Amino acid sequence: MALMITAECINCDACVSECPNKAISQGEDIYIIDTALCSECVPEHDQQQCAAVCPVECCVPDPDHKETREQLEEKYKLIHAA
Repeated sequence: MALMITAECINCDACVSECPNKAISQGEDIYIIDTALCSECVPEHDQQQCAAVCPVECCVPDPDHKETREQLEEKYKLIHAA
């Protein structure tokens, strides 16, 4: 499942540099996560890096984008194919 950033986002910018897929960008009011690029940091990390550094805990699972671990791994491979 991809992650999303909730309205509690304080635009601190902490999450942007932590995302290995460059899925986070500045939206109109808050940062947003591109679900096509979010692999929940699978398989590179054991936990979601944006959620780990978020001071207000606004990086949460997006219930509209459920994916299996295998799907997340495949997405990661496609994103990082050279």
